[in-house]
Amino acid sequence: MIDYNPRYWWKFIFYFHKTDTFRKLLPAMVGLAAYTAIFAYIENNILHYTPIKNPLTIHSLVGFVLSLLLVFRTNTAYDRWWEGRRIWGSFTNNSRNFALKLTTLLPEGHQSKEIFRVLIGNYVHAVKDHLRGKAQIDHLEFTEKYDRNYYIDTKHLPNRIAKAIYTEIYKLHHEGFFNAELMLSLNSELSSFTDNMGACERIKNTPIPVSYNIFIKKMIFIYVFTMPITAVLEFKFWSIPIVTLVFYAFAGIEIMAEEIEEPFGTDVNDLGLDTIVKNIKSNLAEIL
Repeated sequence: MIDYNPRYWWKFIFYFHKTDTFRKLLPAMVGLAAYTAIFAYIENNILHYTPIKNPLTIHSLVGFVLSLLLVFRTNTAYDRWWEGRRIWGSFTNNSRNFALKLTTLLPEGHQSKEIFRVLIGNYVHAVKDHLRGKAQIDHLEFTEKYDRNYYIDTKHLPNRIAKAIYTEIYKLHHEGFFNAELMLSLNSELSSFTDNMGACERIKNTPIPVSYNIFIKKMIFIYVFTMPITAVLEFKFWSIPIVTLVFYAFAGIEIMAEEIEEPFGTDVNDLGLDTIVKNIKSNLAEIL
């Protein structure tokens, strides 16, 4: 994720990063411009078609419908991105609340504080890696009790760490540090960890329906590649930049929606999970 100041208008107008939609679409835009130029030359210099009245009427109507589809597509993708951000905000808040309760309830210098600092930090780190499809034991911090051997042969690493957190909580309960009321107080944060992970998995594993996705791409292709048929009658060779610009607008919106609909990756428009996890670990270290 890129940190930026949205007030710098001129900077962004002339700025192109490596994943900018303009860079991605440039080969297709060049090809479409050449296609339109050939079409314009044939119609105006060889066939000499007589301009018809309002040649762009049909494309205007189809373009309006296509714009509505793209608005819905973009809003749906952004909702998924924003929900992911809310979930990771919940991870941050619940980690702090859980750590604050533990540091208040446990005696100063109690060894369990260090264990919980490691386990909670490991949990959010494992969830991040799990969502990116590369959860690894080597990325975790080990303790004497929960060393490398504890995590070996684990298919779902976050669940394994969550089990350790529950084990430690119930151990302290049996030792008399927490009564039943305090256990209920801690349970909301404990449950939220697994609930948040499940919500992230739901976003990751439930993409936009394929038929809907294919339909939009087909409509953009048909709309843009039939546009020169009528555009060159009205605008002559000016139809070359016009058609190219229309394609850039429609295809660019679709590409942006594709980038943000799965927000847990490492693309520049994805959520900054590395920074969020780092902040959570820093908060845990300060509190516990």
